[in-house]
Amino acid sequence: MSQQLNETFVVDAASGALLRQVVPKRGKPYEHMCSKQVYDDVAYAIEQMGNAAFTMEDIRTKAGGGDESCMPPWSQVATAIAFLKERSCIVPARERKHVAASDFVYEDALIEYHALREKGPEAAATE
Repeated sequence: MSQQLNETFVVDAASGALLRQVVPKRGKPYEHMCSKQVYDDVAYAIEQMGNAAFTMEDIRTKAGGGDESCMPPWSQVATAIAFLKERSCIVPARERKHVAASDFVYEDALIEYHALREKGPEAAATE
């Protein structure tokens, strides 16, 4: 059974980090963040996958260059992927896999990030 979530995304004005704020149907609200650098690395790793289906593990490995000590934290990768799914930059393929929704997923990801950043948390709260 999948858990129903009410999630919103905002960009922190001071740091540029992408924040994922989640209010689950049951349980306590929580927040995860993804630095702008990790977000860019995740988006670029997805673009490098081409038309291939990928898992979050695949993207984390590619974003870290295959070196465990350089791999971004799981929560940051999950935050970036959740935002890219919400904005339809990536779409479900099968099982836990996703694929890029276009040949320009990196550019799409940057457009969506900057659109959210420029929109600001005040506008997001009123929708």
